[in-house]
Amino acid sequence: MAADRPPTATEAYSIRPVQPEDLAQLALLCAAHAEFEHAPPPPHDLADRLRPALFAPHARLWCLVVCVADELVGYLSYTLEFSTWQAAEFVHLDCVFLTDDYRGRGLGTELLAHLCGIARQIGVQQIQWQTPFWNTDAIRFYDRSGARGAHKIRYTLET
Repeated sequence: MAADRPPTATEAYSIRPVQPEDLAQLALLCAAHAEFEHAPPPPHDLADRLRPALFAPHARLWCLVVCVADELVGYLSYTLEFSTWQAAEFVHLDCVFLTDDYRGRGLGTELLAHLCGIARQIGVQQIQWQTPFWNTDAIRFYDRSGARGAHKIRYTLET
């Protein structure tokens, strides 16, 4: 992993909510993320399928993107869930991904800080997520952020 360094002055970036015109690029980032995690590729119509989840009046998914010039180089997506044990909502960080060239520059820390700010703003006190056990770079990043790991096995049941 590259040393933490911000993008160079010629690489001004922004972190902002995803816009409908970003969906094609977001779908490409999702495909790169799936490949990185050794997962099956997303469906070919992912951009169309994400549109209502992100932009319907009662959206169920939210997404921040990292932009350099007109190119998306990363994203963080999240949902709101409810914890029976805490009797409270929590933010579920579904995905966080940066392209190879933008890892190790502090952008992941900024994305996580943005999400913490959003959680505080909506009155949610906890963010939860998971990462593959083999992704040691992500685990080190999350440990440095102050997050606590919880060892569980994730199951998926097709219906």
